[in-house]
Parts: sequence; structure tokens; C-alpha cells
Amino acid sequence: MSVVEMRVPTIGESINEVTLSQWLKGNGDYVKLDEPICEFESDKATLEFPAEAAGKLIYVAAEGDDLEIGALVAKIDTSVTAGGDGASAPEAPASKKEEPAEVKETPATPPPVPQPSAATPPPIPPNYASGHPSPAAAKILKENNVSAAVVQGTGKDGRITKEDAAKAVANPPSPKSTPAPVEAATTANFSRSTSRKKMSRMRRTIASRLVSAKNNTAMLTTFNEVDLTEIMKLRKQYQEEFVNKYGIKLGFMSLFSKACAKVLMEMPDVNAQIDGNEVIYHDYADISIAISTPNGLVVPPVHNVESLKFHEIELAIKALAVKAREGSLTLDEMKGGTFTITNGGVFGSMMSTPILNEPQSAILGMHTIQQRPMAIDGEVKIRPMMYLALSYDHRIIDGSTSVTFLVKVKQLLEDPVKLLLDL
Repeated sequence: MSVVEMRVPTIGESINEVTLSQWLKGNGDYVKLDEPICEFESDKATLEFPAEAAGKLIYVAAEGDDLEIGALVAKIDTSVTAGGDGASAPEAPASKKEEPAEVKETPATPPPVPQPSAATPPPIPPNYASGHPSPAAAKILKENNVSAAVVQGTGKDGRITKEDAAKAVANPPSPKSTPAPVEAATTANFSRSTSRKKMSRMRRTIASRLVSAKNNTAMLTTFNEVDLTEIMKLRKQYQEEFVNKYGIKLGFMSLFSKACAKVLMEMPDVNAQIDGNEVIYHDYADISIAISTPNGLVVPPVHNVESLKFHEIELAIKALAVKAREGSLTLDEMKGGTFTITNGGVFGSMMSTPILNEPQSAILGMHTIQQRPMAIDGEVKIRPMMYLALSYDHRIIDGSTSVTFLVKVKQLLEDPVKLLLDL
């Protein structure tokens, strides 16, 4: 027997361990060369693990196991051909030898299958119609206080017919067979059962990084509010033309990203990060966009936002969001980022204090837009307002710097012509 050992490959410089999230092939299945056999969940992404040879798959690790790089995951018996998984393989000698034994174990004449009597209808496999009364049957059962659960349906796919309901009313079931819905409901309402489930690797990584950010940075948050009247007018006036030309809508994220990138280029401290006793400055703005996925929050960056056009930013964000929700983001697509934007407003958040995305030094929190009365030139007017929050690392960003940054972003958004003209 020739066996190939499948071990966890080297995935990235900073990844020392992965979790076997799920098997894609069954234990004992025949697998082809390069066919994905399982999925690994790393700190940053979910990766498929392809077979390194063709043959019979033999599990070594189990779903949910944490595996170090180089750990044994499975074995592949390459002496087994495609017939080993039940497929026809007449050319395989092993199949020919086993064939007589299988014939001996199988009775020559199958035992007679009992036929149902005329009085007893054959059992009907359950489906969506099984046990459901027709409208006429439901009316009869309701008027006579008979539960559909105790009626045997003889209609198509097990549906309860009018005749079935009439028979049930004429021959009511014994009290023992009648369910007690009140007691069942009472028990369910006072259930005290618990369950335990292992945290996913991504969730554990998120938890670890959030705690690290709270413990290792001098994090503060400053707030401001922005009037989005002009932004909304801009989008309404040019949205149709924008979509016709670029095939994507002009959203808030590209406008906010572009405004932040412009101010980041003017205020390098907010775009910098601490590395030991040194400060690393960036002459570009790689803005990480927080994306919610079923497995947790991911923050892949859009590179060089300061140099991109609005439609290019929108297309980049859309592509990253699709990949994030499909779990197909690569490690390279998750790397980097000099500043982060998170939009809690899509979930209805009115105000929050976002946590830093280490090693970055600042993060902007967007929130829900609300129509509020505002004093404009001595008059009260209703305006679409949004609260902005900037969390920052006070070790590198002074309070005055953080406030100035947020004010500059606010001014660009309230007068988007300046943003478009790069003024």
C-alpha cells in the first residue's frame, strides 16, 4: 500500500496555526489529484486544501481541530483506484477478487416483500403536504375541535382530505392519543437548556485583537456631526449618469473614503503607526473597509485611495465585499491598511466608539443618517445629519490633531465641490 501524507502547508509568515473548519470529502472517499478535500480557517481567511495525489482519503484530523503548520491532516492510499469509492472499475484486480464474496453474501432470491392490504393504504413518504388538511378538511376539523396531528392523510403526498377529516370526527381518537398542547408550550417557554460551541478561529482572532487594542493603545474617541444635504443632492442629481457610465452606484463609502484620504495626506500623523520606538509614516492612504460576514468582521484595504477615482473606489469595495461574504478573500487582499472606516449606520447605530484596528492609529465610525432640526442662518431647518466618531491612539495623535482631522473631513463632505476639485 502506497500512502501520501497530507500536512498543513505554510500559508503565510504570520500564520502558525489553522483550524480544520470542515471536510469537503468523506472518510474513505476516492479523491482526485488537486481536488479540495477540506477547508482551513486561518486568522484572516478560509482556504481550501487540495489533494496531493489520487486515491482513498483517510482522515487523521477531525473538524474543529486546531492544527499547527506541518501537522498531519489526512492520508491518501494511492493504491486504491476510482473503483474504490463504489464506482465501476472492472480493470482493477482487487474488484475482481472481491466480486465472488459479494455474490455469496447476497441471497439469490430476495425475500418476498409484503403487499399492503386493500384496507391499509401504503405508507407515504413525508413532505411539505404530509399531515396538512385541505381547506374543506381544515374547516371540518376546526368545527369539531379535532387536531390535524391525529389524522392520517390519504390524499396525494399524505394530504388530509375532506373524507379523512369526516372519518376522524366520526371516530375520535382516544384521550391518550390526543396531544396536550398547553403543557408542551409551557415546558418550551420555561426551557433552561444550554449548548456549547467552539469559537471559530476568525472569531477568536477578532477577540484577541480587540483586547490587544484596548490594552496596548491609549485610545480615545472624538465626535462631530456632518450635514449630508449637499452629498445627497449630488448623488440624486448625477446617480443615473454615474450608473450608466460606470455600472455601479455612487455610494457614501467612496465619498467618505476619498474625503478621509485627502485629509490623511495633509495630516500624516493620523496615517502613521507606531513600531517600537519608531513611527512609520505612509505617503499613501490604504483605507481598510469594515465588512460584516457570517463569520465575523473583516477589514480588507482599498489601496491608494488618494489616487483612485470615485467609481474605482466603489468597484474595489464591492469586489472585496463579495469575496468577504463568500469567504474567498486571499491573504494578500487582507494585508495592509493605514486607516479604517466602519459603517455601523447600515445596522441602525446612532453613535458608537469604534476600536482601533492595530497597528493603525485611527478609525472613523460612520452612523445612521437621521432627519433632525438644525439652526441654519437663524432658521430651523430639517437636515439629514450623521454623527461621526474618530477613535485614535493618543500616543501618536494629539487631541487637537484628531479634532482638526474630523473637522476637515466634515467640511469636505458638507461642500463636496471642494472634494471633487481637490481644493
